[in-house]
Amino acid sequence: MAVQFSTSGGGYRSARARRRRPPMSEINVTPMVDVMLVLLIVFMIAAPLLTVGVEVDLPDANVGEISGTDEPIEVSIQADGSIYLQETVVQIHELGPRLVAISQNNPDVRIFVRGDRGVAYGEVMAVMGALNEAGFNHLALEAERPREAVE
Repeated sequence: MAVQFSTSGGGYRSARARRRRPPMSEINVTPMVDVMLVLLIVFMIAAPLLTVGVEVDLPDANVGEISGTDEPIEVSIQADGSIYLQETVVQIHELGPRLVAISQNNPDVRIFVRGDRGVAYGEVMAVMGALNEAGFNHLALEAERPREAVE
């Protein structure tokens, strides 16, 4: 019995070549969704760390936690007497109109007043008077808990 070999490959095709599928034209979004979820988690953790605020040396007081669900507006008074609305320097006569604009004329917005321990009591009261005159009544003075009360 004689066996004949052909080098032209004319008669024999592999099963793989006969069942060739068209190229897949769909995009696999699973890796993209994975990356987006990781980025979301990273930003959710990093965002609270990025909110810095004005550096104020708060006085110590035995006070409870301030509770509430809405984001309060912070007014800070530094030791040199400069007044900050959130992180922007303002003059005391500009404080009321700017707060009205920020709060969209909502007098029930919570305002935290942060006064440095070196600021005179009269300056803090002048700021609170300007806030009250602008129609804001939900004011809170911020303080730090004494070290022995924290531990």
